[in-house]
Amino acid sequence: MKENRLKIGMAMFAIIFFAISPTNHALGASYNVIDLTPNGFHFSYANGIGDTQQVGFGRSGSSADHALLWNGSADSYIDLNPSGFIGSHALGTNGTQQVGYGNNHAMLWNGSADSYVDLNPSASGFSESQAYSTNGAQQVGWGYGSATGNNHHALLWIGSAESYIDLTPSGFSWSEAYSISDTQQVGYASGSAADYWQALLWNSSADSYIILNPVGFGECVAYGISGNQEVGEGEYIAAGNAHHALLWYGSADSYVDLNPSGFSESQAYGTNGTQQVGYSGGPTTGDRRHAFFWNGSADSYIDLHQYLPNNFIASDAYGISSNGNIVGEAYDTSGNEHAILWQLTPEPATLLLLGIGGLFLRRRKA
Repeated sequence: MKENRLKIGMAMFAIIFFAISPTNHALGASYNVIDLTPNGFHFSYANGIGDTQQVGFGRSGSSADHALLWNGSADSYIDLNPSGFIGSHALGTNGTQQVGYGNNHAMLWNGSADSYVDLNPSASGFSESQAYSTNGAQQVGWGYGSATGNNHHALLWIGSAESYIDLTPSGFSWSEAYSISDTQQVGYASGSAADYWQALLWNSSADSYIILNPVGFGECVAYGISGNQEVGEGEYIAAGNAHHALLWYGSADSYVDLNPSGFSESQAYGTNGTQQVGYSGGPTTGDRRHAFFWNGSADSYIDLHQYLPNNFIASDAYGISSNGNIVGEAYDTSGNEHAILWQLTPEPATLLLLGIGGLFLRRRKA
């Protein structure tokens, strides 16, 4: 009898775990919306997310934009703008490090304004740079100046300005890197090797690149990477070069077109290795952008805009954490931008399973 109860308990645990796992949306999903705009700020943006951290920027009073770090609420914000800097933006975080730019220089922070590291390789002929993503040890973005013929070049840093690696492949004159996961990076390049944008996947060196543009698509850009997934967008030629959100698994022919039926355009900006976020728009949305979630296919989408208050008329999702929380921005009827956190919450069916599981476990103890 005890053995049978144990088997039942383990089976119920497996069901409960599957139900509450953020990678499973078979039972549907629900989100609690948190407006991260701090009191006294005119506007704010949220661009990146770790498991407990969100980063972006905002403006209060007549000051310039300031890079911001949140921990799940508006009043938890930390102003990352270093003393003496005119302005700054935070664009990415892995949960411990934050990256972005200030005074037109790529920046790395470790949770406070005075922890900043200036990543701009000024001594090597770079006059401007921006950092978009970090894996906790390395950072990616772009830089330009006399060293690059005043073209943007994708850069990979290892925590300091002079540690940079120029990822621009031979034959390309312009490139930018937007995201990093482990040893791989994504972005795009253009120039003499191609007269239009090519979505690229690198493995930490310029000559390691893989072109991700699928057959049937024009210009493409890769914006996000996690695990074995890359996301971005491409111009779908058959639809008059409309922008379609794309998901890749390491090669051009592995692509999945995430653009839902009935929507005229979409883009994907972030992935946690299982799920993807971005936006879609078309007649269904009144031709306005709506923040979107996908689970690997076009028809698996959830329109995240439905969870926002009625005074918001458009939205975008930029990042998703491993636990399923999502950050982005929303525009209200006055045209103000608000940093938004969509916090994943259990569905009623999940709560029911939790209760049943608890009942089985109590019976087993009895």
